[in-house]
Amino acid sequence: MEPLCSSLDPPSERHPEVARLAPFGDRPLRELLAQWGLRLEILPDGDPITGSYWGDEEAGLVGDRLLARNDTPVHSILHEACHYICMDTGRRAALHTDAGGDYAEENAVCYLQVLLADRLPGYGRNRVFHDMDAWGYSFRLGSARAWFEEDASDAHAWLEQHGLIDSEGSPTRRCRSAAYAVAARIPAAQEIPA
Repeated sequence: MEPLCSSLDPPSERHPEVARLAPFGDRPLRELLAQWGLRLEILPDGDPITGSYWGDEEAGLVGDRLLARNDTPVHSILHEACHYICMDTGRRAALHTDAGGDYAEENAVCYLQVLLADRLPGYGRNRVFHDMDAWGYSFRLGSARAWFEEDASDAHAWLEQHGLIDSEGSPTRRCRSAAYAVAARIPAAQEIPA
């Protein structure tokens, strides 16, 4: 399966045009992420972010902790949170930095990221589409919006099959569990190369 949404290429440079945590404050994000058992930890400006796959100001994951600074892009926080939600229980239990997963899961992460953006006051899907494109996410149709609106039915189906969104497309506030995937008889997908 080819990735339709990919954040697998590192950012080429810092992108000043993406929304950062500081103007939003951490409270709305803390409340949002807590619905899935994630704890947002804000580090001092300039400190390295433990658990960051990309380094610099990008969000990090260690266990149930999502680490960020005031200059961390909001889309990065949401993306890493969605990795936590979408990964299986075994990977979640051992989580440190690399979320792993396959192409189907990565597509689902990007899709869920858009849905969570709508739950963050003052941010929303239009802003996350802009930020994803500005940061350098790669989409077969050329933009985050085009992918989400025209080419993401597989990601929607994956999230629904794993019980992460309901039939109406709303997040269920559940994390993926092995029991649910087995019950839904989800076929194994191709692993993302390391």
